Amino acid sequence: MLHKNRLYTPGPTQLLPSAQFAMAAATMHHRTADFRDLYVRTLADLKSFIGTQNDVILMACSGSGAMEASVSNLTSPGDKVLVLTAGKFGERWSSLAKAYGVKTEVVSAPYGETWTLDAVKEKLDGVSVVYMQGTETSTGVRHDVEGVAKLLKGTDTLLVVDAITGLGTTHFDVDGWGVDVIIGGSQKAVMIPPGLAFLSVSERAWKKMDATKNPRFYFDLRKERKSAAKGESAYTPATSLIAGLGAALDFIRGMGNGNLSDGRHALVENAETAAAMTRAAAEALGLTMFAKHSPAAAVSAINAPAGVDSGAIVKGFRNQFGAVVANGQGDEMKGKIFRVAHLGYYDYLDTIAIVGALEHVLASISKPAHVEFGPGLRAAQFVYAQRATFAAATV
Repeated sequence: MLHKNRLYTPGPTQLLPSAQFAMAAATMHHRTADFRDLYVRTLADLKSFIGTQNDVILMACSGSGAMEASVSNLTSPGDKVLVLTAGKFGERWSSLAKAYGVKTEVVSAPYGETWTLDAVKEKLDGVSVVYMQGTETSTGVRHDVEGVAKLLKGTDTLLVVDAITGLGTTHFDVDGWGVDVIIGGSQKAVMIPPGLAFLSVSERAWKKMDATKNPRFYFDLRKERKSAAKGESAYTPATSLIAGLGAALDFIRGMGNGNLSDGRHALVENAETAAAMTRAAAEALGLTMFAKHSPAAAVSAINAPAGVDSGAIVKGFRNQFGAVVANGQGDEMKGKIFRVAHLGYYDYLDTIAIVGALEHVLASISKPAHVEFGPGLRAAQFVYAQRATFAAATV
């Protein structure tokens, strides 16, 4: 049969067609009135997408660049920071902090788990910044951003959240909770290619930058803020990607019947439904989830069956159906889990397709054992029916 390539990975994700058209047509120069109009509009829309009144900065880099900027701009050598980690991207915070000569305290949890708020509270003394993930993409775990924010209320400690896969898949109250910096990336829920990072920055974080001493040049957020006030970027922007981002935000606005905040809510609920369908399907097929207690909506991490290398499952999806799912990340998880993402331009039929494909892949690697077709699809359908009925009843 025909193999139609489909991305089920947690980034890059499937591209939005209208964003592709916008990128293909974007021939404007970045120091013109036309681009300034697009840039100002996109920055304003990003505020609504994130759900904040804080200034938003847009940068031509991956999300890791914005992570680095949140370390270089908010710390000085010798400062004490706290990193909350339970996976590969939490560990990235530790590496970044150490690269800038920052004293790094760590609260960690085993892969597939999350840490306790009591453990965080014990480590807060003398900490200037807490760095954490909203969603740990390597393990499929969702962390308690609101709980950490409550611990920091009334203190001078800043909270920085990597929500690169969290934005558009998780409900955040950025200003209400007091999140000082929250980071997103273009190749996730906003459905365009890699190459853009965006972050909202609170007023007290801006004030902190005036006193910090770590070096910064391209990643100087103050330069970007000053330029953004004039409708420009400090350096050459990724013009085509910004055009695509503008189109993607328009699409999300359409999901909310013209209201971008409502569209963001609908996008998150879409991810939550697809994730719940996938978890139910996996369990109906006798599989177990890697993140048992705090699963994310961005990505489902599923344990491979006993005696099976998850690489064989990843290969089966690609060879049989042209579908790309992710293996486990790093030596600790590669070969043990596979990850199916539910980000962005991903709907009910995509979920049904990946569940149906999973049943066939399991059958092909389980021979000569018999695998019954249908239990995963039935479980996914039941979850969808429940959630659709509830949503209709609350409208």
